[in-house]
Amino acid sequence: MKDRDSAVFNTIPQTPNLRSGLADSLIAQIESGDLKPGQRLPTEQAIMEATGVSRTIVREALATLRAKGLITTRQGLGAFVSNDPTPRSFSIIPNDLESIDEVLRVLELRIGIEYEAAGLAALRRTPEDIARMQARLDALDQAIEQGGYGAEEDFAFHRSILVATQNSYYGRLFDTFGTAMVPRQWARLDNMTALEREGHAARMRKEHHAIFQAIRDGNEAAARKALRAHLSKSTARFEELRDARLHR
Repeated sequence: MKDRDSAVFNTIPQTPNLRSGLADSLIAQIESGDLKPGQRLPTEQAIMEATGVSRTIVREALATLRAKGLITTRQGLGAFVSNDPTPRSFSIIPNDLESIDEVLRVLELRIGIEYEAAGLAALRRTPEDIARMQARLDALDQAIEQGGYGAEEDFAFHRSILVATQNSYYGRLFDTFGTAMVPRQWARLDNMTALEREGHAARMRKEHHAIFQAIRDGNEAAARKALRAHLSKSTARFEELRDARLHR
């Protein structure tokens, strides 16, 4: 078993219900993105060796994850994280965002959720959370520098903030929306001049880094302020776009 895989299981809670402890650890890894959709889980034997629990406990924990729709099994190949591991009873899909007014409503919802999450993340973040946020931020910077929209990377960065709250319900809620929370069809980057794109990228980078730095430094008030400022500025940009369309 690879060291990276072993690290997934090295902090199984020693609770009276070992199956629940193992299942909770696996769920946390899936929700944090450390176990990615489609990724193959280690074998039952490898999990037993890493955790010290019996094969029965491992199989019961995996059965719990299958029942939740978080993993699937393939005959002769093993268990894999589901491609869509989060059950969705409510969702926002890109087709819902056919008007700027709908985008503005989503941004209003995001401010309510992420403002509180940023403060909690600043208070509760772990070194692993900081490393995850830094990696997501680096990926976002790279995507924008290469001329992309960075929608998926943007979503991943914001989701890493929710994970850092240590409250899994924040991440689960965000997952019901998917990347529709970052409506790239309205970014209109393809209509910008090279200079405008450069300015836009610089603004976005500055705003994201301000959020990250406040959370990293454990500054609750600054984290909330930076997050609200970022999404409020996005709101203002969409309002300007809407008003411009109305006055054509």
